[in-house]
Order: sequence, then C-alpha cells, then structure tokens
Amino acid sequence: MTILVAYVARPEGQAALDKGMEIAKRRKERLLVVNASPGGTKEDPAMIDAQESERVEKLLHEASLDAELKQFVRGKSAVEEIQDLVATQDVSLLIIGLRKRSAVGKLILGSVAQELLLSVPCPVLAVKAQ
Repeated sequence: MTILVAYVARPEGQAALDKGMEIAKRRKERLLVVNASPGGTKEDPAMIDAQESERVEKLLHEASLDAELKQFVRGKSAVEEIQDLVATQDVSLLIIGLRKRSAVGKLILGSVAQELLLSVPCPVLAVKAQ
C-alpha cells in the first residue's frame, strides 16, 4: 500500500508531508510525495526548485522510510497527475494541505483540494499548517 502526499513548497505542503511521513512510518507503508504542474511558459509557484527537491529528499532519507519524491511537468494539471497515480498505484490514503482561510473563504475550498476530494476513490486527509 502507498500513502500519496500532494506537495507544494508552502506551509500547508510541509504539513501534508509531515503527516504523510508520520502515518507511513506508523503503518509501515510506502510514501510517494508528488509535486506537479502543467508547465508552459508561465512560472508555477506550486513547482519546487532543485534546492527544495533536495531538502525534501533529505527529509525522506533521514526518516528511513520507503519513500520517493516525484515531480511531473507533462502538460497535465496537478489534479490529473494525482488522479492518474491514485488509479495506477495501490493508494491507501491521499494527503493534501489546506491554507487557512477567512470566514468567506471557508465556504469554498481551493480548486485543487476540492477537485481531489470529489474525484479520487481513496480516502483523503486534509491537513492545515500550524
């Protein structure tokens, strides 16, 4: 079984990664950390750079987990990449990070979070940053 973490280099992404490492260690499951963007000419703030990728890889290595970081820039949205991984991997849990929002913002989740919650067949754990 695999725990899948949708990762972005923001506090909510780190919260999702921390929770994913904690649960993977407890359940003795594989951890797959995914960072994805459709790419193109516009810079996507969700994509992590080489320095951040190295930092995450180091965290995973130091945690002594069966873990992997994958980055995708293939023209698909982050939602499509995650949906594909859920469909092809034996995913027991998807972990996503949520930003803190205003009272009005709480009525509407972020579009990626909302689409994932509604579309993937596996359980989804949404975590907030401290």
